[in-house]
Amino acid sequence: MTTNAWVLHPDIQTERDRREPQPALEEAISLAHALPGLDVMGGQVVRLPRAHPGHLFGTGKMEELRQHIEAEDIGLVLIDGPVSPVQQRNLEKAWGTKLLDRTGLILEIFSDRARTREGVLQVEMAHLSYQRTRLVRAWTHLERQRGGLGFVGGPGETQIEADRRAIDEQLNRLKKQLEKVVKTRELHRAARAKVPFPIVALVGYTNAGKSTLFNRMTGAEVMAEDMLFATLDPTMRAVEMPAGKQVILSDTVGFISNLPTQLVAAFRATLEEVLAADLIVHVRDISHAGTEEQAEDVMRILGDLGVSDDVPLIEVWNKTDQLSPEDRSTLIKTAERRDEVETVSALTGDGVPDLLDAIEDALDEKRSRKELALPFSAGKRRAWLYEQGVVEDERQGEDGLHVTVNWTRRQARAFHDI
Repeated sequence: MTTNAWVLHPDIQTERDRREPQPALEEAISLAHALPGLDVMGGQVVRLPRAHPGHLFGTGKMEELRQHIEAEDIGLVLIDGPVSPVQQRNLEKAWGTKLLDRTGLILEIFSDRARTREGVLQVEMAHLSYQRTRLVRAWTHLERQRGGLGFVGGPGETQIEADRRAIDEQLNRLKKQLEKVVKTRELHRAARAKVPFPIVALVGYTNAGKSTLFNRMTGAEVMAEDMLFATLDPTMRAVEMPAGKQVILSDTVGFISNLPTQLVAAFRATLEEVLAADLIVHVRDISHAGTEEQAEDVMRILGDLGVSDDVPLIEVWNKTDQLSPEDRSTLIKTAERRDEVETVSALTGDGVPDLLDAIEDALDEKRSRKELALPFSAGKRRAWLYEQGVVEDERQGEDGLHVTVNWTRRQARAFHDI
């Protein structure tokens, strides 16, 4: 069974962060296609001088849309933007159909895509946090795990306070489960810190080609499709660089503009792989009309996550194979004039060898000297320093050992985790 869906992008003239309406609509339609079980009939931009507090749209536009919804037998309306609980209830009543806003749609996609235990728990928590704010409607699936297309069905209004208590209890259970999973991830991260391999994190807007590039660089077979959010759970692989240097490459979930705050919070544990990275590779779909805006969104989210400015970053202009020969030539010349920019086609492999060389160069880390004061009891930490080959001098004092080291930023960070 499939549900006929229609996508609306409200182009609200008074919005401060107003996006270009046509590219925004196309992205929203792509999001809708990413959710199985939907037959996306199309979409339209609806220009609004301002948002109506109770219905979002004016009465005339609501009636016009209602007639279209009835004529096309639309079972789900997707609105590319925020919709308040009151607006959602009123629109569903007026149109006789189910409705999802942008946050709800992205959450449904993530529910369908999560595969690891951590991913499932994080999505479930994000869903619960989102639904807790929308208790003007029935909450009918608190005691079962979500499986995508959770917008369908449900009886009438229920007791809001009882629902809220049930959600809070479920959230507490999930938090405890997630804490166990996060501890396991921390143990894995601590184990990796003892291995002298730098971590390279691929980040970028959703559908920028990160997973295709990851597969090209590692020989892995991570799901890579022309679809938004094809990758949800992070994947890590060891890769040998051309000159023999070993690195760990991490493929992460794609970012998107107006990423729901519930998801940013829920996926912080997963995205900590980015925080732990020694090098960030920002993959851009350079053939996309909104590539500059997408890049700004990615950098903004990295900042929100707390990624430090001193972590080196390489910008990869991907999908050059989708450009005309003239545009591709111009693009390559532009990239050559900019530091830390590489042009590639992950699909054909063009430019990937140069990217690998650039990654290796960026990881040829600068060293700095520091004198450490170690108590006599810190035998494990002292042994680690000698294993790393960073000790230049050591002298004994009354309070312990004074060790002069010449190390990289990554080694300094690993030392403090011991």
